[in-house]
Amino acid sequence: MHKDFKRAKRLALSFSFMAALSSVAWAQSVSKIADQTAQYAVKTYQQDAINSLAKLVSFNTVAKEGTPSTENPVHIAFKNELKKQALSLGLDYQDKGYLVIIGLGNSGERVGIITHGDIQPVNPAKWQKSPFELDMTSKPGKLIGRGTEDDKGPISTALYAMKAIRDKQIQLNKRIELYVYMAEESDWEPLKEYVKNNELPQTNITIDAEYPVVTAEKGYGTVKMTFPSNQDIDTSSPYISSFSGGFFRSQIPEDAKAVIENVSAKLYQQIKAKALTHKGMRYDYQWQGKQLTITALGKSAHSSKPSDGVNAISHLADVLSNRSWPNNAAGALVNFINDNLGTDLYGRKFGNIAYQDDFMGPMTVAPTVLTKNQQGIELSINLRRPKGKSTEQLEDEITQATTRWQQQNQINLLDLDNDIGDPFVLTDALHIGTLLSVFSHYTGIKDAKAIAIGGGTNSRLFPNAVSFGPSMPNTEYTGHSEHEFITMEQFILNLKMYTAVMIELAH
Repeated sequence: MHKDFKRAKRLALSFSFMAALSSVAWAQSVSKIADQTAQYAVKTYQQDAINSLAKLVSFNTVAKEGTPSTENPVHIAFKNELKKQALSLGLDYQDKGYLVIIGLGNSGERVGIITHGDIQPVNPAKWQKSPFELDMTSKPGKLIGRGTEDDKGPISTALYAMKAIRDKQIQLNKRIELYVYMAEESDWEPLKEYVKNNELPQTNITIDAEYPVVTAEKGYGTVKMTFPSNQDIDTSSPYISSFSGGFFRSQIPEDAKAVIENVSAKLYQQIKAKALTHKGMRYDYQWQGKQLTITALGKSAHSSKPSDGVNAISHLADVLSNRSWPNNAAGALVNFINDNLGTDLYGRKFGNIAYQDDFMGPMTVAPTVLTKNQQGIELSINLRRPKGKSTEQLEDEITQATTRWQQQNQINLLDLDNDIGDPFVLTDALHIGTLLSVFSHYTGIKDAKAIAIGGGTNSRLFPNAVSFGPSMPNTEYTGHSEHEFITMEQFILNLKMYTAVMIELAH
């Protein structure tokens, strides 16, 4: 990694928010009633929370294209299960269509706990057991299944945290409300509409990110372009007839495949030699006649943390970087990736777009999905941008880089489009100190500081909202991957910390 980006990463992990929070009353320790109830929750409801998670995981709540969540039979069934669980725990339940609210208490002020019940697509062939079955045996100590970390595990622990508080008949000065949104992974517009037209809790936490406390989130961006298939090329020389890969835009792709025609023995050996330089990748070759098919396997990850994965698209393109390929759709695509992206994670080859923020770290840039359409092959590039550049500047730099490449390569890209969201920063929420104190108390990490992440949560839509878990800092985040899990240890720790935090914020 480049030394400047190493420095940025260190700063992102160590930056102190003491100055920004100088006027905040920091909680010195966890109250006795909060700690006792947290211990009670784990002792009494650990298995019940796991059983709850098993039921929630069994629903494939991925968005169905063309069908609103309110008409999606699986989403409706999932909400019915939530209602059943909530009412059985003595909690109240409201169905607002795209949003479910599960509550405890009747006080006027409210504390919001923000989660989501929808999931990203999944490839069942990649899993030892069904991704919709809570797998506790394949890898002892891990709860494996789609949504276990993002975000059904947090829902189950929040439900039983609320149950423990109800059991202990703790007097709440604020009502606790668990918000479960059903389109976080696909469409934020219904939630934006709800936020605009309804009174929201005054204090909010999102349990859809990382600990200790997330006060800054990078902006989500997509750059799309299509490489045309109507280019005339010399088919007597080596050329790439097919290149495919990726699953969805917010996942680092672990699968890619290329078919190359007119491959000589020398070229075959050059390709294999290049592949040997790649760590974390596996390549399978089928060479029949003069046609070579290469299947690449990397490691999927959430696209907000590309360093947790190994990008099969960019690595396979790099395997083919020993020459400039004829500019049919597949060849131009490979040339573009090698010229502008490479295997770098930060866009440093892509014109002047690369930049960083001292706290939020560097922008990350990753090719995530290739889609074949009537015009050719569409490439989607996922960006996660910190503060430090305006949207207009970044879009101009992307345009300059792509225009220059088109001119140099005498090719016209089709449907070039940028959709770049803004970063989110909130440093003055009054409950940050309370969250850090709870985290430090239960983890033993005494110097906990607020952090920034590459992902985007619904925190930015709610007043005074920051993120609190469910994953530990400096650990691999498995949401959106084809090996999603949460450890049993973390699941229990989350139950404990969420119980304590709810009491500290609402008691």
